[in-house]
Order: sequence, then structure tokens, then C-alpha cells
Amino acid sequence: MQPIISVRHLNHYYGQGSLKKQILFDINLDINRGEIIILTGPSGSGKTTLLTLMGGLRSIQEGNLSILEQELLHATKEQMTLARRSIGFIFQAHNLLNFLTAYQNVEMALEIQDITAAEADTRIRAVLGAVGLEHRMDYYPSGLSGGQKQRVAIARALVSQPKIILADEPTAALDKKSGRDVVEIMENLAREQGCTILLVTHDNRILDLADRIIYMEDGYLVNSSNIATLVQ
Repeated sequence: MQPIISVRHLNHYYGQGSLKKQILFDINLDINRGEIIILTGPSGSGKTTLLTLMGGLRSIQEGNLSILEQELLHATKEQMTLARRSIGFIFQAHNLLNFLTAYQNVEMALEIQDITAAEADTRIRAVLGAVGLEHRMDYYPSGLSGGQKQRVAIARALVSQPKIILADEPTAALDKKSGRDVVEIMENLAREQGCTILLVTHDNRILDLADRIIYMEDGYLVNSSNIATLVQ
């Protein structure tokens, strides 16, 4: 089976000239369709940089990275935009717009989708119901708890039925129960949709939810473990 994400000999740098610093070193990684992967490691190890490259949010400098068999090295802006349409993003700062309701924040993700208003409404109500916010659709972010805001962010990421979810520290601002709840919701919805998840986290409380755990340190992938092996 062709990997949904394939990375070969990927290097990345910040800065120019004498200030140029290498951040990622010879990254090689395959992620398969439907996998739930946790990427973990110390702060500054390159996890978020790798995630943004996979999401088409930064240009590839050296090496190869393909998403859904689309090579991103030397990709045009149009090709990068097309790749991003197959990806849902969830961040630590949920990035909700405070002047929009939960419903409207989720609706924004469908603006570039070629679907009818009726289908959009059905999808929005279904996904907000799936994250337990069917009675909070008309609430503004100021009226929601931290966990509820992150659930809206999950709904927004999943409503367009992406092939890949990239999540950067989605539980960092949440307590143990809320953090686990939002990841379990993400996991269940993604499995229903046949979606692949790559989740960057420092949160050791959710490692057991992954199919595979990948460790990074100082810009290198240092270990990849199947969760079944870890719990034996």
C-alpha cells in the first residue's frame, strides 16, 4: 500500500548565511492510511517544523515529501494549496474567531468545498453533535470552556472530511480528563472517516491512544515504536 505521507532524506534550515541553522536532519518516515501517530520529544526537537512541512505550510528545502502521492519539493503555490485541502489542522491555540458562533466557526471550513448549503448544514450539525456540542452550536467562544473550544476546533478540522489530520499540542491547555476526551473524540471520528492522524504532543497521558509513537530529538527521528509493543 502506498503511504499517505512519505518523507525521504528531509533536511530543513532556518536563517541565512552565518545565521543559518539546521533544524531537521535526514528525516525518513512513512505514514499509512488510517494510522494514528503520536510525534513526541523535547521542546525544540523539530516536531512542529516537521508538522508544518507535512501540512504544506512551509516549502520543502532539501529531500522529498509527498502527501497523497503529491510531491511537495518544488511544488507551486497552487499545488501546495491543493495538498492543504486534503488536510485538517488542529492547534494548541484553537484559533476560533470570537465574533462567530461554534456553528459559524465550523462552517468556515466548508467555504471552499463544492457542496450545497443543505449538505453543509447537515455536516456541521452532525460533526458538532459527534463532539458533544449539539446544544452549544449558537454559543460564541467566550461562552465555551477550554475543552469545548478545542472540540469546536476538532469539528472544524473534520467537517470537510480530510484524508489527514495534523494536530499540534491539542491537549496542552486542557486538564487530564478534557485532554483525553478531545483526543478520543478525534480518534473515533477519524477512524469512522478512514482518516490519518499525526499528533504532536508532550502529553504522556494520551500515548496509549496511538498506533505508533515516533520520538524526535535535536532534529532527528530517534525511535519509532508500535504501541502494542510498548504496553507488553
